[in-house]
Amino acid sequence: MATDTLSILQPDVISRIENLELRAKLVVEGFIAGLHRSPYHGFSVEFAEHRQYMPGDDIKHVDWKVFGRTDRYYIKQYEEETNLKTYLIVDASRSMEFQTESHPTKLEYATSVAAALGYLMVRQRDAVGLGIFDENVRAFLPPRSKKSYLKLLFKTLVDTKPGNKTSTGISLHRIAERIKRRGLVIIFSDLFDNPDDVLGALKHFRHNRNEVIVMQVLDPSERSFAFGRDAMFKDMETGEKMTTQPYHIQNAYREEMRRFLDRYKRECREHAVDYVLLDTATPFDVALFQYLNKRKRLG
Repeated sequence: MATDTLSILQPDVISRIENLELRAKLVVEGFIAGLHRSPYHGFSVEFAEHRQYMPGDDIKHVDWKVFGRTDRYYIKQYEEETNLKTYLIVDASRSMEFQTESHPTKLEYATSVAAALGYLMVRQRDAVGLGIFDENVRAFLPPRSKKSYLKLLFKTLVDTKPGNKTSTGISLHRIAERIKRRGLVIIFSDLFDNPDDVLGALKHFRHNRNEVIVMQVLDPSERSFAFGRDAMFKDMETGEKMTTQPYHIQNAYREEMRRFLDRYKRECREHAVDYVLLDTATPFDVALFQYLNKRKRLG
């Protein structure tokens, strides 16, 4: 993958671009360019592409619209019509506002990935919808495949600010009840809630025969707890404060975090839910490739 493509896929680079639509386009175009230089080249068949007409090609595959614009013959090399409906579900609770160093907030990262996936899906002629939640469902847009619909999705994402406390399980149950036709559900959240409640909601989606991808988004420091000095920690949702010496509890914290993450990984696997752990320093191609891999299996 070329250096310029790699830079486009880095969250600290892309988050500096204010225009979400441009951000999404750059991520997707950089990702597709990377596919052509990577071991995942085979996944490029998922995209509508063109190549120059060669003698012997069936003329029924000629793209006459392109011919009208360019006066040249091009073949629709890969094109797959699909009625896949995808729901992008974004956690906008207060804890998603957390960030350290030069990393974007978890909400900014989740929003960027969701926007890029929305752009990618419509590019593939798939229908995409959007859900935003904190302790309530703040927005729910049903799936559509029109390019013009992306503007509404992007505006909803841009207008999304960190909200209230988390009720992940309850909110996901409510969203599951609103999905009337089975599809692909992609959830972006730090999952900082009672795992019993969250996993119960994931089972609800699966019970309704939806395919599910959970993308757990964390800041790197939330996994490492690498704070070297005395520090005061404040719960972003309750306002509760605690002063401690992080290095004294670092090992215990990491062990508890490992158990927390392992449970999600294990139980998602047991219930046929794809689980992806992302931190806000993870290049966007990891999340996009996970979606593409799921879509290939669904096809």
